[in-house]
Amino acid sequence: MTLTIEAVYDGKAFLPVTPLSMKPDTRVRISVTSHSTKPESFLDTARSLQLDGPPDWSEKLDEYLYGGKKPDND
Repeated sequence: MTLTIEAVYDGKAFLPVTPLSMKPDTRVRISVTSHSTKPESFLDTARSLQLDGPPDWSEKLDEYLYGGKKPDND
C-alpha cells in the first residue's frame, strides 16, 4: 500500500495533519520531502526561472507578446 500524508515534525515525531486509516503499531517506511509553509512570492518564482530576454520587456510587453505596438489610450 502506498499512502501520501502531510505531517508536521514536532521535534520528536511526525504528526499527521489529518487522521490516518491505519492500525496502531503498523510498521511503515517514510520518505521525507520538506516544503515551505510559506509559498514563494511570484517575484521569487520569476527570478528562479532565470529567463533571458531584452532589457525593455516591461516597456514593450505588447509588442513582444503580440507582435504589435500597444495602442495609445490618450
